[in-house]
Amino acid sequence: MATEQTNKRPISITILAWLYIAVGALGTAAHFQDFRLHKPLLNEFVWITVLGASAVVAGIFMLRGQSWARWLALAWIASHVVISVFHPLHELIVHCVLLVLFGYLLFRRQAREYFSAA
Repeated sequence: MATEQTNKRPISITILAWLYIAVGALGTAAHFQDFRLHKPLLNEFVWITVLGASAVVAGIFMLRGQSWARWLALAWIASHVVISVFHPLHELIVHCVLLVLFGYLLFRRQAREYFSAA
């Protein structure tokens, strides 16, 4: 019975994983729409596709309890902090707050137990 509870996925991980999946898929789709209008550099196209796909992969594998996926999710939001340095200050602040919040949710005790049980 105790084993069942340690394998139970915390609701915060479920929500965060689905958020990553949605943001990765919808964000990439939105950028593809923008590509039609502005004809970006190939390099931009590749990076946006890689970032979107990595968010989706992180979300899917967090749902499956894979510990490496939470590191990928943290790296994904950290990359947005770096990108935000070149944008308005409010974007940087929002991404920094999200990095701290996501880091807390991904590495608190309940999450560590869930990911170590897989």
